[in-house]
Amino acid sequence: MEQVQVHSAGRLAIVASLLVVAGCNQTQTGGAIAAGGSASTPTPAVIQAVCPQVYLRDGTAMYRTYSKGGAKDDPNAIVYQASLADTTRQCIQSETELKVTVVAQGRVVSGPAGGAGTITMPIRVAATDGDKVLVSELTQFPAEVQPGAGATQFIFSKVITIPAGAGNFTKIYLGFDEGPGQKPKKK
Repeated sequence: MEQVQVHSAGRLAIVASLLVVAGCNQTQTGGAIAAGGSASTPTPAVIQAVCPQVYLRDGTAMYRTYSKGGAKDDPNAIVYQASLADTTRQCIQSETELKVTVVAQGRVVSGPAGGAGTITMPIRVAATDGDKVLVSELTQFPAEVQPGAGATQFIFSKVITIPAGAGNFTKIYLGFDEGPGQKPKKK
């Protein structure tokens, strides 16, 4: 019974932090000190119409790692399985750009071939405006499963910057990216 209460309390803390972030949309205003030392009239705030929605792409909300020599898709060879669930965002707009803090709740569970340890997950955040890609950033995000726990929750957070007024069709996508990374260029 105690484990259920601890799990619920932890879940409530995560949901509460996501709700705080979700309600935070801001605009930046400017103001300069005039020669006499008094503040001049502040620059009017930029009216913010939209903070783009965050979407989990189909097929990218789950990530699995397998033991060496284990067949992919063999449930007994799973070392870790991670998932992304609830998402939110916070936007701060200036005259030239929109800074979006993308936040997601996730969970890592050790599989039959796993145990305590650290998993590094490739998480991609991309912003699009129609067919045009505005931003696409890959983050190698670590999470640690403690000994005896078998699972852990995590909060992923990433700030991206897109041009102000990018368009009404701007969407932000979040998900695990198992594709090939960019290879370093040889000199």
